[in-house]
Amino acid sequence: MFDNLDAVLLARIQFGFTVSFHFIFPAFSIGLASYLAVLEGLWLRTGKDLYIDLFRYWVKIFAVAFAMGVVSGIVMSYQFGTNWSVFSTRAGPVIGPLMAYEVLTAFFLEAGFLGVMLFGMSKVGKQLHFAATCMVALGTFISAFWILSVNSWMQTPTGFEVAPDGRLLPGPSWLAIIFNPSFPYRLVHTVIAAYLTTSLVVGAVGAWHLLRDRTSVHARKMFSMAMWMAAVVAPIQIFAGDMHGLNTLEHQPTKVMAMEGHYDSHPNGAPLILFGIPNPAEKRIDYAVEIPKASSLILKHDLDAPLAGLDTVPDDREPPVLVVFWSFRVMVGLGFAMLGLGLWSLVARWRHHLYDWPWLHRMAVLMGPSGFIAVIAGWITTEVGRQPYTVYGQLLTSQSHSPLAAPAVAASLVAFVLVYFAVFGAGTWYILRLMHRPAAPNEPEPDRAPVRTAGITPAPTFGAATSE
Repeated sequence: MFDNLDAVLLARIQFGFTVSFHFIFPAFSIGLASYLAVLEGLWLRTGKDLYIDLFRYWVKIFAVAFAMGVVSGIVMSYQFGTNWSVFSTRAGPVIGPLMAYEVLTAFFLEAGFLGVMLFGMSKVGKQLHFAATCMVALGTFISAFWILSVNSWMQTPTGFEVAPDGRLLPGPSWLAIIFNPSFPYRLVHTVIAAYLTTSLVVGAVGAWHLLRDRTSVHARKMFSMAMWMAAVVAPIQIFAGDMHGLNTLEHQPTKVMAMEGHYDSHPNGAPLILFGIPNPAEKRIDYAVEIPKASSLILKHDLDAPLAGLDTVPDDREPPVLVVFWSFRVMVGLGFAMLGLGLWSLVARWRHHLYDWPWLHRMAVLMGPSGFIAVIAGWITTEVGRQPYTVYGQLLTSQSHSPLAAPAVAASLVAFVLVYFAVFGAGTWYILRLMHRPAAPNEPEPDRAPVRTAGITPAPTFGAATSE
């Protein structure tokens, strides 16, 4: 049945499927850990029980999301040895230590303080408990730091040497590897995306409960804090994304060509193609809706600046334009929708109707999952745009896979799909069930809640969020 399929393509689909599932949970837990630290800090500073009620409400949700991120990350990491053993052999001397640093730093912070944060409020005192919450939040950031350093090195590899047997070995300075050219931009862009994702979820939950009871002080506070975050951070994220795009143009120009849909070079200013249908066979964008010279203005800050197209790249070195073109537009479109929601909330706040505009609340509920969609679309843009390489310019994807037959890879892919939808579908349903219940005064702690959250195995929340 699977004999005629490409084993490499199946392995890529399998990794893409598992990492997409995994990425959802760290994108939420990174921002939620910081939100919990803010809530507890406000409680200690003001003494208002409202903040500790919200903390106890969201910490239960954090525990479940964290656990699912752990499980999905552990499962995903095995694929480096099963489906991508050649990649592991060739690039392992560089990426292996970086991923080990994540375990030695982020893992110990999270594993050491997560239990205290979840169950230690009445055992260790307020100040030490707050310190534990801050350490968990710091651990999620450090985890993102190391994993994004790995991923960025795969995008813009520097500081390495090529051994006679083809292995990529670390050079004299690890700093050149860690702080590779795209890393600062990717770190800022991804972490802000996690904060935005969390704010939209919190805002959606607050809006949902405002639609049911607009007098709820807990729902009001959730919604207000989330809308402040969206209004302030969304424009910062758009600016950070623009800076990241300029960095990508410098170091991975073919990715930008695919994102922009520029099959042809434009010596006198390139148009900004808003929409269209990429036609790889004819090397053009059909039904294009474009703004003349706007792409040159955005990328080069000059209307007449020349921009090279994919006609300058060999066919076997082009990324899949159709996927990259549309995933990029999904990400950007949702980013501007988040900005619109934030501006709408500012208008409502200015007119003293933040809690009284049902259509604003309905839109916030609708936008709740948009952060997850945007981060997945951004990940697809980044990883598919790097093709046909696993390590950009150094190691082709076709040279990175294990010598496995297509039926073996297909069987494991089917197993992953069935198990993931069953297990993580149930976990997601449980999170939604927790969100459906409104926060209440004297919210119980996790170890005193009617439904306990158990089975947490601390581990790095960002798992192995790199791509094949």
